[in-house]
Amino acid sequence: MTRILRSWPATQTCCAASVYGPTAVSRMCAVDVREWLLVSEERENPHTVIDAVRGDGTAWSSGNEVRALVHGRDYFAELYERICALGPGDRFYFADWQGDPDQQLVEDPRATLNTTLIDAVRRGVDVRGLLWRSHWHRWGFSAHRHRQLGEEIGEAGGQCLRDMRVRTRGAHHQKFVVIRHASDPDRDVAFVGGIDLCNGRRDDAKHQGDRQAVDMARAYGPTPAWHDVQVAIQGPAVHDVETTFRERWEDSTPLTLNPGRLLSSFVHREDLSPQPLGDQSPPPPPRPGGHEVVQIVRTFPVIYPKSYDFAPGGERSVMLGNVKAIAQAERLVYVEDQYLWSEEVGEHFARALRETPGLRLVVVLPMVPDREGTAVQVPQLYGRALAMRKILEAGGDRVAVFGLTTENGMPIYVHAKTCIIDHRWASVGSDNLNRRSWTSDSEIACTVVDDRGEAGAPAPADSFPRTLLRTLVAEHLGCAPADVPEDPHELFDAMVACADALDEWYGGAERDQRTGVRGMLGGKRPRRPVPVPKSVSRSIPGHASRRQRVLDQANKFAAAEHSQQRPPGRLRRLSSPELTPAQLRWAPRLYDVIF
Repeated sequence: MTRILRSWPATQTCCAASVYGPTAVSRMCAVDVREWLLVSEERENPHTVIDAVRGDGTAWSSGNEVRALVHGRDYFAELYERICALGPGDRFYFADWQGDPDQQLVEDPRATLNTTLIDAVRRGVDVRGLLWRSHWHRWGFSAHRHRQLGEEIGEAGGQCLRDMRVRTRGAHHQKFVVIRHASDPDRDVAFVGGIDLCNGRRDDAKHQGDRQAVDMARAYGPTPAWHDVQVAIQGPAVHDVETTFRERWEDSTPLTLNPGRLLSSFVHREDLSPQPLGDQSPPPPPRPGGHEVVQIVRTFPVIYPKSYDFAPGGERSVMLGNVKAIAQAERLVYVEDQYLWSEEVGEHFARALRETPGLRLVVVLPMVPDREGTAVQVPQLYGRALAMRKILEAGGDRVAVFGLTTENGMPIYVHAKTCIIDHRWASVGSDNLNRRSWTSDSEIACTVVDDRGEAGAPAPADSFPRTLLRTLVAEHLGCAPADVPEDPHELFDAMVACADALDEWYGGAERDQRTGVRGMLGGKRPRRPVPVPKSVSRSIPGHASRRQRVLDQANKFAAAEHSQQRPPGRLRRLSSPELTPAQLRWAPRLYDVIF
């Protein structure tokens, strides 16, 4: 990892003036997307054909329309509607880290993932899927459910295969869907992001969780609140997402070469032979009024004993694309991520903070790890501490790291993998900020630049990066999107003020030493007016009206004692975790092995 990081290209910033500050200098030229996006050679993977369709070495497509689907409920509802509209000759391709056959896509209990896809196959839709084969289910993974989904789709006439072409202890972490229409390419769409087609993801802005819950740390409650982001892409970039699926599907490397897994597949009569997909259609036409330039970036590791045909030396365009984009950052980098691990990832942001004194960094993370148990929690916190220490040393009070809570104080699990830079560049994908996502797991991300306007000038108000930032921050601040500050530094200050107000309400500066969460695990707790129990009210002497007056007075006193209204928003400040000397003796070793 260190060797790779040292080889990252140095990129000149696009403008010496701040992007939105009063000293901004407007140059009379259009935004040059080459300053933000990789050219084909910069993928460092000459074997992929993802850029071949353009024929000129261009590694991105123009004329796209990109929409953010924040939360799984909205994503699943749109996905269900689009699948139900498919007919003979249409194609539905998907790749995922986890897929649960029984996951409901909408409220109708019959509208599960498996029944919806089986019905599509029976209507003549070409349904193909690639799921990570996963580890043994007794370790908490989903290998058996993936096999079940594949068997049910296969019996109907489609094909959904379990793919274990990964590095040792690695995973296929890509989460995307491609829908192509045989007679109407204007309706073609691809979905890319962090939302798996599985239990636990179907939450919404109320954050009451998915009734089909997943097992998580007790701090998250019986139906964990889940924050996630997916994007819907329409236009020529759909072809690039489809190419990513086709390269994996058509690769000559067997789905698994492990003797034990081969024996298991033989016993279960599992299909391990991908059937031909047919010719790939040309890219969909540009969208009317589409102004998003889209680049699809990936991570593929080198695998043994036989690597991918399309990436024999692997691909690191997720990492390389992030490095090139952050070199342009001048005012604000906004990140939402499931993980923030490793010194290398910390240095990625620390370098930008050191080189650009006016830069602010916002990071939104889960408040506590998703799993319980010392052997799981402590190494995760150690990895976070490695990254945060680097970032805070470089940025100081220009850095703010937050967690999210519901209105009743329960933590919200942040599963999104999103980065927005200066309202100009945005990335939404499956990739986390850790070593695995940048080196050893398969990943995919959609990076977006709006090329309208002049270099050095503010991005248009309706640009995708700006709209996405406004949408996310509005939910976290508890305000309307129109009320989110447009100036990046004012936005930073508003988020800090929101979190500080909630921290004070939840207990001031006290925090848990290991997690860095202030007021959640110690200090004062928020209280509501406490009514006098009926058993007490019956013991009050006198007439019923007197008893009622006493009750009213008691409740009024309780309300006055705890009358401070909960501040709006969901943000809580996070500081760097602090481990004990004993934990620091063993956590690094386990972290290096697992994470």
